[in-house]
Amino acid sequence: MAPDADAGKSSSRRSDPFAPLTSQLLPVGDGHEIYVESVGRADGIPAIYLHGGPGSGCQPDHRRLFDPERFHAVLFDQRGAGRSRPKGQRNHNTLPHLIADMELIREKFGIERWMIVGGSWGATLALAYAQAHPNRVTAIVLRATFLGTRAELENAFLDALPRFYPDLSDDFLGALPEEERTQPLDSYWRRILDADPAIHGPAARAWHDTERILSEHASGRVRLDPATLNSTGTLPATPFMEAHYFQNDCFMKAGQLLAEAGKLNGIPGLIVQGRYDLLCPPATSYALCAVWPDSDVRLVEGAGHSLYDPGVRDAVMRAIADLASKITT
Repeated sequence: MAPDADAGKSSSRRSDPFAPLTSQLLPVGDGHEIYVESVGRADGIPAIYLHGGPGSGCQPDHRRLFDPERFHAVLFDQRGAGRSRPKGQRNHNTLPHLIADMELIREKFGIERWMIVGGSWGATLALAYAQAHPNRVTAIVLRATFLGTRAELENAFLDALPRFYPDLSDDFLGALPEEERTQPLDSYWRRILDADPAIHGPAARAWHDTERILSEHASGRVRLDPATLNSTGTLPATPFMEAHYFQNDCFMKAGQLLAEAGKLNGIPGLIVQGRYDLLCPPATSYALCAVWPDSDVRLVEGAGHSLYDPGVRDAVMRAIADLASKITT
Protein backbone atom coordinates (compact mmCIF):
# COMPACT_ATOMS: atom_id res chain seq x y z
CA MET A 1 0.00 0.00 0.00
CA ALA A 2 1.11 3.56 -0.67
CA PRO A 3 0.03 5.56 2.40
CA ASP A 4 -0.98 9.20 2.37
CA ALA A 5 1.34 11.40 4.42
CA ASP A 6 -1.56 12.27 6.73
CA ALA A 7 -2.94 8.74 6.99
CA GLY A 8 -2.43 8.53 10.73
CA LYS A 9 -4.38 11.68 11.49
CA SER A 10 -8.06 12.03 12.24
CA SER A 11 -9.76 12.85 8.94
CA SER A 12 -11.00 16.16 10.32
CA ARG A 13 -7.36 17.28 10.72
CA ARG A 14 -6.31 16.25 7.21
CA SER A 15 -6.24 18.86 4.47
CA ASP A 16 -8.76 16.81 2.47
CA PRO A 17 -10.68 14.28 4.60
CA PHE A 18 -11.77 12.44 1.45
CA ALA A 19 -8.30 12.05 -0.04
CA PRO A 20 -7.19 8.40 -0.24
CA LEU A 21 -5.37 7.00 2.76
CA THR A 22 -3.85 4.39 0.46
CA SER A 23 -3.91 3.62 -3.23
CA GLN A 24 -2.28 0.89 -5.30
CA LEU A 25 -2.53 -1.47 -8.23
CA LEU A 26 -3.10 -4.88 -6.65
CA PRO A 27 -2.10 -7.97 -8.69
CA VAL A 28 -4.95 -10.50 -8.57
CA GLY A 29 -3.68 -13.08 -11.04
CA ASP A 30 -4.51 -13.93 -14.65
CA GLY A 31 -2.54 -10.85 -15.76
CA HIS A 32 -4.96 -8.46 -14.01
CA GLU A 33 -4.05 -5.63 -11.65
CA ILE A 34 -6.94 -3.84 -9.95
CA TYR A 35 -6.86 -0.27 -8.66
CA VAL A 36 -7.70 -0.13 -4.94
CA GLU A 37 -7.94 2.86 -2.62
CA SER A 38 -9.07 3.43 0.95
CA VAL A 39 -10.54 6.54 2.58
CA GLY A 40 -11.65 7.74 6.00
CA ARG A 41 -9.81 6.56 9.08
CA ALA A 42 -7.85 3.34 9.40
CA ASP A 43 -9.65 2.36 12.62
CA GLY A 44 -13.12 3.20 11.28
CA ILE A 45 -16.05 0.93 10.42
CA PRO A 46 -14.90 -1.23 7.49
CA ALA A 47 -16.88 -0.86 4.25
CA ILE A 48 -16.40 -1.55 0.56
CA TYR A 49 -18.00 0.28 -2.36
CA LEU A 50 -18.89 -1.56 -5.57
CA HIS A 51 -19.30 0.48 -8.75
CA GLY A 52 -21.80 -0.23 -11.49
CA GLY A 53 -21.67 -1.12 -15.13
CA PRO A 54 -20.16 -3.63 -15.22
CA GLY A 55 -17.16 -1.73 -16.47
CA SER A 56 -17.63 1.84 -15.23
CA GLY A 57 -15.14 2.31 -12.37
CA CYS A 58 -15.19 4.30 -9.12
CA GLN A 59 -15.33 8.10 -9.06
CA PRO A 60 -13.92 10.55 -6.46
CA ASP A 61 -17.46 11.48 -5.38
CA HIS A 62 -18.12 7.89 -4.32
CA ARG A 63 -15.69 8.44 -1.44
CA ARG A 64 -18.04 11.10 -0.10
CA LEU A 65 -20.81 8.60 0.52
CA PHE A 66 -18.93 7.57 3.67
CA ASP A 67 -18.46 9.79 6.73
CA PRO A 68 -14.64 10.00 6.96
CA GLU A 69 -14.80 10.30 10.75
CA ARG A 70 -16.78 7.08 11.03
CA PHE A 71 -15.69 4.74 8.22
CA HIS A 72 -12.68 3.03 6.76
CA ALA A 73 -14.02 2.60 3.22
CA VAL A 74 -12.33 0.68 0.41
CA LEU A 75 -13.12 1.43 -3.23
CA PHE A 76 -11.80 -0.47 -6.23
CA ASP A 77 -12.11 -0.59 -9.99
CA GLN A 78 -13.22 -4.06 -11.03
CA ARG A 79 -11.22 -6.10 -13.53
CA GLY A 80 -10.81 -4.27 -16.82
CA ALA A 81 -12.57 -1.14 -15.52
CA GLY A 82 -11.45 2.36 -14.59
CA ARG A 83 -7.80 2.49 -13.60
CA SER A 84 -7.39 -1.30 -13.42
CA ARG A 85 -5.12 -2.99 -15.94
CA PRO A 86 -5.27 -4.17 -18.67
CA LYS A 87 -8.04 -1.72 -19.41
CA GLY A 88 -11.06 -3.37 -20.97
CA GLN A 89 -9.64 -6.88 -20.53
CA ARG A 90 -12.46 -9.45 -20.56
CA ASN A 91 -10.39 -12.63 -20.30
CA HIS A 92 -10.52 -14.15 -16.82
CA ASN A 93 -13.23 -11.63 -15.99
CA THR A 94 -16.32 -13.26 -14.46
CA LEU A 95 -18.48 -12.79 -11.39
CA PRO A 96 -16.55 -15.46 -9.44
CA HIS A 97 -13.31 -13.65 -10.31
CA LEU A 98 -14.69 -10.37 -8.90
CA ILE A 99 -15.83 -12.09 -5.71
CA ALA A 100 -12.37 -13.63 -5.29
CA ASP A 101 -10.81 -10.20 -5.85
CA MET A 102 -12.95 -8.77 -3.04
CA GLU A 103 -11.71 -11.47 -0.69
CA LEU A 104 -8.12 -10.70 -1.67
CA ILE A 105 -8.73 -7.01 -0.92
CA ARG A 106 -10.34 -7.82 2.43
CA GLU A 107 -7.40 -9.98 3.45
CA LYS A 108 -4.91 -7.36 2.20
CA PHE A 109 -6.43 -4.78 4.54
CA GLY A 110 -6.74 -7.22 7.44
CA ILE A 111 -10.51 -6.69 7.62
CA GLU A 112 -12.56 -9.41 9.30
CA ARG A 113 -16.04 -8.21 8.28
CA TRP A 114 -17.29 -5.21 6.33
CA MET A 115 -20.33 -3.35 5.11
CA ILE A 116 -21.06 -3.80 1.39
CA VAL A 117 -22.41 -0.85 -0.62
CA GLY A 118 -23.32 -1.07 -4.30
CA GLY A 119 -25.79 0.18 -6.89
CA SER A 120 -27.17 -1.39 -10.07
CA TRP A 121 -24.46 -3.85 -11.21
CA GLY A 122 -22.74 -3.03 -7.91
CA ALA A 123 -25.86 -4.37 -6.19
CA THR A 124 -25.56 -7.60 -8.21
CA LEU A 125 -21.98 -8.05 -7.09
CA ALA A 126 -22.84 -7.09 -3.50
CA LEU A 127 -25.54 -9.77 -3.28
CA ALA A 128 -23.40 -12.42 -4.98
CA TYR A 129 -20.47 -11.72 -2.65
CA ALA A 130 -22.67 -11.69 0.45
CA GLN A 131 -24.24 -15.02 -0.51
CA ALA A 132 -20.79 -16.52 -1.12
CA HIS A 133 -19.29 -15.11 2.12
CA PRO A 134 -22.14 -14.18 4.51
CA ASN A 135 -19.88 -14.45 7.54
CA ARG A 136 -17.76 -11.59 6.14
CA VAL A 137 -20.64 -9.11 5.80
CA THR A 138 -21.91 -6.81 8.55
CA ALA A 139 -24.58 -4.97 6.55
CA ILE A 140 -25.60 -4.24 2.95
CA VAL A 141 -26.75 -1.01 1.30
CA LEU A 142 -28.08 -1.36 -2.23
CA ARG A 143 -29.26 1.21 -4.75
CA ALA A 144 -31.38 0.16 -7.72
CA THR A 145 -31.44 -3.62 -7.32
CA PHE A 146 -30.25 -5.54 -10.39
CA LEU A 147 -30.36 -9.33 -10.07
CA GLY A 148 -28.35 -9.94 -13.23
CA THR A 149 -31.12 -11.69 -15.18
CA ARG A 150 -31.99 -11.53 -18.86
CA ALA A 151 -35.61 -10.87 -17.91
CA GLU A 152 -34.60 -7.57 -16.31
CA LEU A 153 -32.71 -6.51 -19.43
CA GLU A 154 -35.62 -7.44 -21.66
CA ASN A 155 -37.96 -5.51 -19.38
CA ALA A 156 -35.77 -2.39 -19.65
CA PHE A 157 -34.89 -2.40 -23.36
CA LEU A 158 -37.85 -4.24 -24.91
CA ASP A 159 -40.73 -3.16 -22.63
CA ALA A 160 -39.98 0.07 -20.72
CA LEU A 161 -38.07 1.63 -23.62
CA PRO A 162 -40.90 1.46 -26.22
CA ARG A 163 -43.55 2.35 -23.63
CA PHE A 164 -41.85 5.46 -22.30
CA TYR A 165 -39.60 6.45 -25.23
CA PRO A 166 -41.19 5.11 -28.43
CA ASP A 167 -39.08 7.36 -30.67
CA LEU A 168 -35.91 6.33 -28.88
CA SER A 169 -36.96 2.69 -29.19
CA ASP A 170 -37.26 3.16 -32.94
CA ASP A 171 -33.77 4.68 -32.98
CA PHE A 172 -32.41 1.81 -30.87
CA LEU A 173 -33.83 -0.84 -33.19
CA GLY A 174 -33.04 1.20 -36.27
CA ALA A 175 -29.33 1.12 -35.48
CA LEU A 176 -29.47 -2.62 -36.25
CA PRO A 177 -29.88 -4.23 -39.67
CA GLU A 178 -33.52 -5.13 -40.20
CA GLU A 179 -32.85 -8.87 -40.12
CA GLU A 180 -31.29 -8.56 -36.63
CA ARG A 181 -34.16 -6.72 -34.95
CA THR A 182 -36.12 -9.79 -33.85
CA GLN A 183 -33.55 -10.52 -31.12
CA PRO A 184 -32.13 -7.04 -30.54
CA LEU A 185 -30.32 -7.69 -27.26
CA ASP A 186 -28.39 -10.64 -28.66
CA SER A 187 -27.68 -8.64 -31.82
CA TYR A 188 -26.33 -5.69 -29.85
CA TRP A 189 -24.10 -7.82 -27.65
CA ARG A 190 -22.76 -9.74 -30.65
CA ARG A 191 -22.05 -6.53 -32.55
CA ILE A 192 -20.45 -4.79 -29.56
CA LEU A 193 -18.05 -7.72 -29.11
CA ASP A 194 -17.23 -7.91 -32.84
CA ALA A 195 -13.58 -7.11 -33.57
CA ASP A 196 -14.44 -4.81 -36.47
CA PRO A 197 -14.63 -1.14 -35.35
CA ALA A 198 -17.16 -0.44 -38.11
CA ILE A 199 -19.48 -2.93 -36.42
CA HIS A 200 -18.78 -2.49 -32.71
CA GLY A 201 -18.43 1.32 -32.75
CA PRO A 202 -22.00 2.32 -33.71
CA ALA A 203 -23.49 -0.52 -31.63
CA ALA A 204 -21.54 0.46 -28.50
CA ARG A 205 -22.55 4.11 -28.82
CA ALA A 206 -26.22 3.27 -29.46
CA TRP A 207 -26.33 0.93 -26.46
CA HIS A 208 -24.52 3.40 -24.19
CA ASP A 209 -26.64 6.41 -25.15
CA THR A 210 -29.92 4.51 -24.87
CA GLU A 211 -28.98 3.14 -21.45
CA ARG A 212 -27.91 6.61 -20.32
CA ILE A 213 -31.27 8.12 -21.27
CA LEU A 214 -33.14 5.32 -19.48
CA SER A 215 -31.04 5.88 -16.35
CA GLU A 216 -32.07 9.51 -15.82
CA HIS A 217 -35.51 10.57 -14.65
CA ALA A 218 -35.24 13.85 -16.56
CA SER A 219 -32.78 13.22 -19.36
CA GLY A 220 -31.48 16.14 -21.39
CA ARG A 221 -31.89 14.14 -24.60
CA VAL A 222 -34.46 11.60 -25.75
CA ARG A 223 -33.22 10.47 -29.20
CA LEU A 224 -30.09 8.92 -30.66
CA ASP A 225 -27.97 11.06 -32.94
CA PRO A 226 -27.03 9.07 -36.08
CA ALA A 227 -24.01 11.33 -36.70
CA THR A 228 -22.68 10.59 -33.21
CA LEU A 229 -23.15 6.84 -33.59
CA ASN A 230 -20.85 6.79 -36.59
CA SER A 231 -18.21 9.18 -35.24
CA THR A 232 -14.57 8.23 -34.89
CA GLY A 233 -14.15 9.58 -31.35
CA THR A 234 -13.38 7.67 -28.17
CA LEU A 235 -15.74 4.80 -27.50
CA PRO A 236 -17.51 4.38 -24.14
CA ALA A 237 -16.05 1.53 -22.10
CA THR A 238 -19.09 0.07 -20.37
CA PRO A 239 -20.94 -1.45 -23.37
CA PHE A 240 -18.09 -3.88 -24.00
CA MET A 241 -17.97 -5.19 -20.43
CA GLU A 242 -21.76 -5.22 -20.22
CA ALA A 243 -22.06 -7.21 -23.44
CA HIS A 244 -19.49 -9.69 -22.12
CA TYR A 245 -21.36 -10.20 -18.86
CA PHE A 246 -24.90 -10.07 -20.23
CA GLN A 247 -24.10 -12.50 -23.05
CA ASN A 248 -22.99 -14.93 -20.33
CA ASP A 249 -25.99 -14.38 -17.99
CA CYS A 250 -23.63 -12.53 -15.63
CA PHE A 251 -21.97 -15.89 -14.93
CA MET A 252 -24.79 -16.99 -12.65
CA LYS A 253 -27.41 -19.73 -12.63
CA ALA A 254 -30.92 -18.65 -13.60
CA GLY A 255 -32.58 -16.81 -10.70
CA GLN A 256 -29.55 -17.41 -8.49
CA LEU A 257 -29.68 -14.29 -6.30
CA LEU A 258 -33.34 -14.67 -5.31
CA ALA A 259 -33.05 -18.44 -4.91
CA GLU A 260 -30.10 -18.10 -2.53
CA ALA A 261 -31.41 -15.10 -0.58
CA GLY A 262 -31.71 -17.27 2.51
CA LYS A 263 -27.95 -17.00 2.86
CA LEU A 264 -28.48 -13.32 3.75
CA ASN A 265 -30.45 -14.16 6.90
CA GLY A 266 -29.21 -12.10 9.83
CA ILE A 267 -27.53 -9.48 7.63
CA PRO A 268 -29.32 -6.11 7.88
CA GLY A 269 -29.95 -4.39 4.57
CA LEU A 270 -31.40 -1.18 3.16
CA ILE A 271 -32.37 -0.80 -0.48
CA VAL A 272 -32.59 2.72 -1.92
CA GLN A 273 -34.94 2.70 -4.88
CA GLY A 274 -36.00 5.43 -7.29
CA ARG A 275 -39.75 5.34 -7.86
CA TYR A 276 -39.39 5.82 -11.63
CA ASP A 277 -36.32 3.70 -12.30
CA LEU A 278 -36.82 2.23 -15.80
CA LEU A 279 -33.66 0.09 -15.73
CA CYS A 280 -34.09 -1.43 -12.27
CA PRO A 281 -37.75 -0.86 -11.31
CA PRO A 282 -39.11 -0.97 -7.74
CA ALA A 283 -40.69 -4.40 -8.28
CA THR A 284 -37.23 -5.98 -8.30
CA SER A 285 -36.23 -4.43 -4.99
CA TYR A 286 -39.51 -5.50 -3.41
CA ALA A 287 -39.09 -9.05 -4.74
CA LEU A 288 -35.68 -9.19 -3.06
CA CYS A 289 -37.02 -7.70 0.16
CA ALA A 290 -39.75 -10.36 0.26
CA VAL A 291 -37.16 -13.15 0.52
CA TRP A 292 -34.68 -11.20 2.68
CA PRO A 293 -36.56 -10.45 5.93
CA ASP A 294 -33.74 -8.37 7.38
CA SER A 295 -33.99 -5.79 4.57
CA ASP A 296 -36.18 -2.79 3.87
CA VAL A 297 -36.84 -0.64 0.79
CA ARG A 298 -36.56 3.15 0.94
CA LEU A 299 -38.31 4.70 -2.06
CA VAL A 300 -37.13 8.01 -3.44
CA GLU A 301 -40.00 9.85 -5.09
CA GLY A 302 -39.34 11.79 -8.29
CA ALA A 303 -36.16 9.83 -9.02
CA GLY A 304 -35.06 7.27 -11.57
CA HIS A 305 -32.00 5.04 -11.74
CA SER A 306 -29.09 7.45 -11.41
CA LEU A 307 -27.26 8.03 -8.15
CA TYR A 308 -27.47 11.71 -9.05
CA ASP A 309 -31.22 11.94 -9.57
CA PRO A 310 -32.74 14.23 -6.91
CA GLY A 311 -32.68 12.67 -3.45
CA VAL A 312 -30.96 9.41 -4.34
CA ARG A 313 -27.42 10.21 -3.23
CA ASP A 314 -28.65 11.66 0.09
CA ALA A 315 -30.79 8.57 0.67
CA VAL A 316 -27.80 6.29 0.07
CA MET A 317 -25.70 8.29 2.54
CA ARG A 318 -28.47 8.10 5.15
CA ALA A 319 -28.82 4.37 4.63
CA ILE A 320 -25.07 3.86 5.10
CA ALA A 321 -25.10 5.95 8.28
CA ASP A 322 -28.22 4.26 9.67
CA LEU A 323 -26.89 0.74 9.14
CA ALA A 324 -23.57 1.66 10.69
CA SER A 325 -25.35 1.95 14.05
CA LYS A 326 -26.65 -1.63 13.69
CA ILE A 327 -23.32 -3.25 12.92
CA THR A 328 -22.08 -5.78 15.44
CA THR A 329 -18.49 -6.86 15.12
